[in-house]
Amino acid sequence: MDIAIYKNKKELLNNIDLYFITDSSLTKRGVIEDVKSAVKAGVKIIQYREKNKSTREMIKEASEIKTICKQCKLNDVLFIVNDSIDIALAVDADGVHLGNDDMPYHIARKLLGKNKIIGLTVHNLKEARYAQEVKADYIGVSPIFETKTKPDAGLPVGLELIKEIKSEIKIPIIAIGGINENNIESVLNLGAKSVAIISAIITKPSVENECRKFINIIQSFKNE
Repeated sequence: MDIAIYKNKKELLNNIDLYFITDSSLTKRGVIEDVKSAVKAGVKIIQYREKNKSTREMIKEASEIKTICKQCKLNDVLFIVNDSIDIALAVDADGVHLGNDDMPYHIARKLLGKNKIIGLTVHNLKEARYAQEVKADYIGVSPIFETKTKPDAGLPVGLELIKEIKSEIKIPIIAIGGINENNIESVLNLGAKSVAIISAIITKPSVENECRKFINIIQSFKNE
C-alpha cells in the first residue's frame, strides 16, 4: 500500500466529528447494518469493538466492515479495530485503538508499522502527555461521564479534563463516555471537536437518523 495514502488517512483524523463505535450487545439491527447506516449518514470513522466473538467471526465481520468503508462514495471512511492487533492485521484495517490494558504502544507500532493509525485511551493529563510523546495518532479521553456501555471504563474523568488536555496536547482528541443529546453541548463548549457516542445512537430505532443528528450538532459548533 502506498505510504502517501496512509499519510492522507492520518490527516483525516483532524476532520472527524462523530466517531462511531460498534457494540454487538446493544445493537438492534446487527453490527453490519449499524455500520451501513452510520456510513450512509456521513460518519468518517468506524471503530469495530467486539469482545464476545471468536477470532474467525471477528475476521469475517471486520472484513465486511472494511468493504463498507472502502466502498463509501460520500466520504473517506477510516476503519479502526479496537484492541485486536491480529484482527487489524488480518483485514488490513487503517489502524487500532488501544486501552491501558492492551498491547503496549511501542510493540503495537512495531507490529503495525509507522503508517497505520494507533489511537490510545487516556484518563488523565499524564497519560495524554505520554500519548503525544510516543506519537500516537489520536487520543480518546474517557469516560467523560458515567457509562454502562464499557463496564471497565472507570470513574468519570469530568469535563474539565477536556479543557486541560486541549490546552497542552496537539494530537486529535476524541471525547467518549456517556455522551448523549442532553450533555453533548457541554463537551463541545470546552473545545472537543470529535465525540464518540455509542448507546445514544445504536439503541435507537434509526442509527442513520441519530448519526445525522449528532454530526449536525458537532458541525454547527465547529462553524461558530
